[in-house]
Amino acid sequence: MNELEQARAVIDQVDREMADLFCRRMEAVRQVSRYKRAHGLPVLDESREKAVVERNAQRVADEDLRSYYVLFLQDMMRTSRNYQRYLQEGMRVAYSGVEGAFAHIAAGRIFPDGVRVGCSSFAQAYAAVVSGACDCAVLPIENSYAGEVGQVIDMIFSGPLFINGVYDLTIQQNLIGLPGTRPEQIREVVSHPQALGQCDEYIRRRGYKAVSCNNTAVAAQQIAQAQDPARAAIASQETAALYGLEVLEANINQSSLNTTRFAVLSRVENDQERTGADDRFIMVFTVRNEAGSLAEAIQIIGSHGFNMRVLRSRAMKGLLWQYYMFVEGEGAIHSDAGREMLAELGTCCDRLRVLGTYRSHSELKGR
Repeated sequence: MNELEQARAVIDQVDREMADLFCRRMEAVRQVSRYKRAHGLPVLDESREKAVVERNAQRVADEDLRSYYVLFLQDMMRTSRNYQRYLQEGMRVAYSGVEGAFAHIAAGRIFPDGVRVGCSSFAQAYAAVVSGACDCAVLPIENSYAGEVGQVIDMIFSGPLFINGVYDLTIQQNLIGLPGTRPEQIREVVSHPQALGQCDEYIRRRGYKAVSCNNTAVAAQQIAQAQDPARAAIASQETAALYGLEVLEANINQSSLNTTRFAVLSRVENDQERTGADDRFIMVFTVRNEAGSLAEAIQIIGSHGFNMRVLRSRAMKGLLWQYYMFVEGEGAIHSDAGREMLAELGTCCDRLRVLGTYRSHSELKGR
């Protein structure tokens, strides 16, 4: 056997071993896919993939080979994502509204391969996951301009679902109408109350009459169906294209920092122990009606090294003058420190529940 044949024999042997390892790896990928579907997690986890590549690249001592190994890893991960997407075909994602609503856009960007299911209300979208009709729901929890979405927050507090992701969608409101229409022709604008509020300054300057409706996409539907050049809607560019309308004036919301945070809700908690600096958690609790109980709870959270980014009180429905606390914190709550904190909170809280964990800085970019 000459040198070439010897080298090829080694390659053949390595290929046989790699085929077995590939099957083992893809079986693990199948388990990952099942976990992500059950927990309402997207296929792509950029920070995880980056960490895997960086860690494994250091195992190749040869600097020339290392760059090729990185390419090999990236290609293998691309193959894994494709396999996960194949396994997750038909994943049903509930949202409130119709095609073109911002929740519809957010759901599509988080789950590009999922089947988006429009619901008539936040409650119906939530119930679709509880019943098993959908795998997860994408619902808004806060807008940087209009504040928290109290109805959704209250459902999360009282219901059984968990938050397994929080994503930021930059909201750009546009005046949209029939093709060829000029803004000067418009007399009436239709949109969701929040969108109208976000564009109040523009509406007043133009002298338009503002009319409320269920959401921005419904407004676009109405304008497309009415075919009245004196009426327009306020909605996204995607919505305009969906209903055959034209952007008459772009970015009309007064704040360029207008962002809505969407939560992904599923039936199972994502309880994997995270250790990164960008770990976040959401929990709710009630404290006993005793002097100093709330201060004690806050002190416990801080004493275990967790920073509260958000602390809000919300009225409990059906219980007059009773409130629960909504907390968004930094840190790995499923760590030993987190478990110790929760155990200690149990001594001063009547009700305590971790609603979910997620990574920060998950911005939904256009595709």
